[in-house]
Amino acid sequence: MDSFVPVETDAWAVGAPGPIGTRPLRRVRRTVGPPTGRRVVVRVRVCAVCRTDLHLAEGDLPPRAPGTVPGHEVVGDVVAVGESARLLTPGTRVGVAWLASTCGECRYCRRGDENLCPDSTYTGWDTDGGYARYLTADERYVHPLPEGLADRTAAPLLCAGIIGYRALARAELPGGGTLGIYGFGASAHLTAQVALAAGARVHVMTRSERARELALRLGCHSATGARGTPPEPLDSAILFAPVGDLVPTALSALDRGGTLSIAGIHLTDVPPLNYQRHLFQERTIRSVTANTRTDAREFLALAAEHPLTVETTPYPFERADHALADLAADRVDGAAVLTVGDS
Repeated sequence: MDSFVPVETDAWAVGAPGPIGTRPLRRVRRTVGPPTGRRVVVRVRVCAVCRTDLHLAEGDLPPRAPGTVPGHEVVGDVVAVGESARLLTPGTRVGVAWLASTCGECRYCRRGDENLCPDSTYTGWDTDGGYARYLTADERYVHPLPEGLADRTAAPLLCAGIIGYRALARAELPGGGTLGIYGFGASAHLTAQVALAAGARVHVMTRSERARELALRLGCHSATGARGTPPEPLDSAILFAPVGDLVPTALSALDRGGTLSIAGIHLTDVPPLNYQRHLFQERTIRSVTANTRTDAREFLALAAEHPLTVETTPYPFERADHALADLAADRVDGAAVLTVGDS
């Protein structure tokens, strides 16, 4: 283990969860000590802002520990490693994503579905995340980043991109098929590009006029209101908006045999479904539960080989609470990104 002098780090932590207007985030000071075992210390450069952070701050996703530091789309540099670390060395630029650890032994882990592990933990929920100048993480769940990805571009890929990639796979979009996207924020604008590159026709339904304009600029074939009707039946759909009453809307837009993939960790209650109208003719609903490390590796390799247009809205570290408020009010184009260190 390299010698590492404990450092005091500025961070944003969840105080009393509540509506973002009540300012549930508060500035704190935390001590980061030397890493042990396979843990590493990462000096944060940037951290993208995810809607899951908003759910955590507002209490829709109850914090698993008092004073949790959010943030799970972290780009930074390894500055120290534990005595058992074998994969990373100081100076390596890395990404820290949502999945923080798994047991590695349960039947889900053994069959490659580690995101379903009952003992899994998550960055910015179980462990302190990237709304801070330093964090610690298990090196086995940290991702070395390709050189071609700039910090602000790479950060949203670590959750928005990875989860969108998994949601698209779960939607089982056929080659040359039609995809409907409900909600068009950080994850959706990346997923749309992946689908377009694969030859799909993409239709966007979202309440934000600015998001509809972005969708059309990126090459989507249509963009309308959140409850609008796409111009053709959908082979697949992805619900990114955490709005349960959009589930019947999306199902009604599916063609026979179509699949709806729900990408969020939090969803408001789904209203009653009508079997004939919403599910008959072999329509399918599938949820998305976190990501696997394989998802991350595959997607980051894809993004390095086929660069995506990553729309970001930068915020200084001192305005993390404002970034979440803007996200809640749909004032963010693409992904909000906190600039924490030199980047």
